[in-house]
Amino acid sequence: MFSKSKINEPGPKAADVNTPAVPEKTGAVPKPASGEFKASAPKAKPPASVLSADLTVTGNLKTTGDIQIEGTIEGDIRAHLLTVGEGATVRGEVVADDVVVNGRIVGRVRGLKVRLTSTARVEGDIIHKTIAIESGAHFEGSVQRQDDPLNSAAKNAVPKPAGAPEA
Repeated sequence: MFSKSKINEPGPKAADVNTPAVPEKTGAVPKPASGEFKASAPKAKPPASVLSADLTVTGNLKTTGDIQIEGTIEGDIRAHLLTVGEGATVRGEVVADDVVVNGRIVGRVRGLKVRLTSTARVEGDIIHKTIAIESGAHFEGSVQRQDDPLNSAAKNAVPKPAGAPEA
């Protein structure tokens, strides 16, 4: 049932020097050549980056991960999940898959899912796929639904008024 493969024999043989060692099909899983352990389970998602309440950032932030803002940001933000804390202020464009606003944003918001909680204050346009606005949220601007709000070409698109002639 089991057979000894050539790969387990000590030392190369003269006839095998120019041929690569191929394990026989015995059902055994080959070990990595380096001897290092390789995890087969997916890596755990890192926690969100938190920008504390006493922090002021002037400049753009870009990540594929999650950001939680508690301080003041003057610049554009691009992230996977963006959470704006109750005491936080963002002045600039926000682009994220998920946007949760508890604090203040002055600028455009683009997201697949946008949620304004009861403590939110948004002054600017919101371009979304789905939106939730809780009672008590303060919002000044326009709301536009798009199937792909994260597309940069869509952010420059200006909707035509109804009945406008085609160019």
